[in-house]
Amino acid sequence: MSILIVNLALILTALTLISAAIVAADKMIWKTAERDSREAPGPLVTLVEYARSFFPVLLFVLVIRSFIFEPFRIPSGSMMPTLLEGDFIFVQKYAYGLRVPVTETKIIETGEPERGDVIVFRLPSDPSINYIKRVIGLPGDEIIYERQRLTINGQTVELKQGPHASFDAPVFVEDLDGRVHDILVTNPRFSTRDGTYRVPEGHYFVMGDNRDRSRDSRFIGAIPEKYLVGEAVRIWMHFVPWRAPAWSRIGMKIQ
Repeated sequence: MSILIVNLALILTALTLISAAIVAADKMIWKTAERDSREAPGPLVTLVEYARSFFPVLLFVLVIRSFIFEPFRIPSGSMMPTLLEGDFIFVQKYAYGLRVPVTETKIIETGEPERGDVIVFRLPSDPSINYIKRVIGLPGDEIIYERQRLTINGQTVELKQGPHASFDAPVFVEDLDGRVHDILVTNPRFSTRDGTYRVPEGHYFVMGDNRDRSRDSRFIGAIPEKYLVGEAVRIWMHFVPWRAPAWSRIGMKIQ
């Protein structure tokens, strides 16, 4: 599942820096506040007033979006049944380290992904695109995927028949180190990209919950740590054009 994005971080950072520079220049050089109040405001005064008004707002949004939470919209079904097309989610940006906006350079270590986490990451082949998948393999793991079953470091992952649901594929319940979640299996007799995968150090092996309809590490390889964006934690809205919002999904924790 890909999440196409405009480089909002770059735009927001640029606007914040420009407004900060205008405010600073006025404090040190222009000093528009000291001008005669009877003087009609000119373009410079208007520009400074706008910068003063927008700078704190832009700075607040930049800090929240860069270091705390960032919203994303789910555009496809590769994470069904956990996430549906039209879900709007919050991603916890500080889960795996604090990073500088735009350059994405990590400055503070805060944690590492755990098996079963649902994560957003930048596609290594095109970092302008974000993907969302579930962490299956940690650095150093051996992953075997065969006939819809996962074996991790020699241990077969428990898989049970799930509840009947309104999907066009059987639902199964999978337990990844205590992280219990549902997956979809389109064709129980045939699985996509069976094989053995070894996860390099500093990388993570990820898969979609819609196992037979997901372009994940079976196709794009393990994901380097430097491309991680954060952990998907909550659904805050579900909306598809021309349909009523799914109010029951609002506030759901992502399992």
